Amino acid sequence: MARHLYLCPLRWSDMDADGHVHNAAHLRYLEESRIDLFWSRDFGGSSVVAQMDIDYRVPLRYRTHPVRVETWVIKVGGSSFALQQEIRDEDVLYSTATCTMVAFDTETQRSRTLSRSDRTLLEGLSL
Repeated sequence: MARHLYLCPLRWSDMDADGHVHNAAHLRYLEESRIDLFWSRDFGGSSVVAQMDIDYRVPLRYRTHPVRVETWVIKVGGSSFALQQEIRDEDVLYSTATCTMVAFDTETQRSRTLSRSDRTLLEGLSL
């Protein structure tokens, strides 16, 4: 199984008063990883997040080195797909997320069928 790896820098402004990375910053890290995945692999069209579920496991403390965000595909449908994502270090899992995305036509403002090239890219990142 191929996983997309994104090394995400932590920002001073991501930290809460207790020195932990704020829960909302996890959403940004996951989003940055998805953007990196789609740009680096030439995903053919727009897509939008339809649902996002996050399980916060262990507090992520602010530090100067990046955290790993790993992403892979767990389901491909006709116009939607689901991604599993983890924010982690080698030995610590900070949060997990499942993101359901819908391929989107920006002109009609409606969902679109996944193209053959999109499906190939997604299937290459599946279990």
